[in-house]
Amino acid sequence: MAKKTEQELGFKRTVLDYDDISKMVPYFKGKQKLVERLLKWLDVDKVNWIHDHNCDTPGVPFTAGLLRDLNLKLDIDNEQVLEHLPEGAFITVSNHPFGALDGISLIKMVGEHRPDFKVMVNMVLNYIGAMRPNFINVDALASSDPKKRAVSMHGIADAMRHVKQGHPLGFFPAGAVSKLTWGMRIEDRQWQPSIMRIIAKMKVPVVPIYFHGHNSFIFTLLGMIDWRLRTLRLPAEVFRRHDQSIRVSIGDPIGPEELAAYPTPEALGEFLKQRTYSMRKWKKQQ
Repeated sequence: MAKKTEQELGFKRTVLDYDDISKMVPYFKGKQKLVERLLKWLDVDKVNWIHDHNCDTPGVPFTAGLLRDLNLKLDIDNEQVLEHLPEGAFITVSNHPFGALDGISLIKMVGEHRPDFKVMVNMVLNYIGAMRPNFINVDALASSDPKKRAVSMHGIADAMRHVKQGHPLGFFPAGAVSKLTWGMRIEDRQWQPSIMRIIAKMKVPVVPIYFHGHNSFIFTLLGMIDWRLRTLRLPAEVFRRHDQSIRVSIGDPIGPEELAAYPTPEALGEFLKQRTYSMRKWKKQQ
């Protein structure tokens, strides 16, 4: 089958290329060979290949194709929840240990049962054009840039409208990749009160989903130095998982009545985070 043109797709077949990098960092203008070497060193060339290979089928089929190309399997605990998801609107909340593969896996798992499932993501992941049908884009850094703040406000409004219209929505409430705690564990930071306010307002069931595992020590170390260095490492972390599996535990849906018992966003966030992380102790199914 012939590949679709970028005009037909409505997005680029690559994720990041020289034009993107030179716009982000003007220093690289006119240094195309240097940028191409940099993209190869960071494994972005592999990201571009796998995106190009699967982007003719955007959305949920794209995520399935990507995992297939990586030969990466999902090992799912309590998988029957996916077979009996709430009708109409519901929300998923998940920890964020990988920064990319967790989002890809989440869309595949839930989206295969509910193709109308969307996930709120940061502006960096929006470069993955073939996943935009299942993305709602915000600026996780709450940038002071008026244009970026406008994108975030529009994204939040879209998210609430999506749920009110009866569709499911996914959140990574930490808003950033998990980090090393003082207790020497890889764990999410506080789940954002702004996300909890949306959840409380929507009054729909919430499905907690826990991703077991974490990225490499190098990724964690880079995050302690600068979040931008950690972000540059993300493509390598994706391909490090080639021929492996990701274990995912899915909790039973939590009804709006139980959620209403937590009167503040902070209390609700702590409850949902604890409920999600309680699955860390689940024994692996045989």
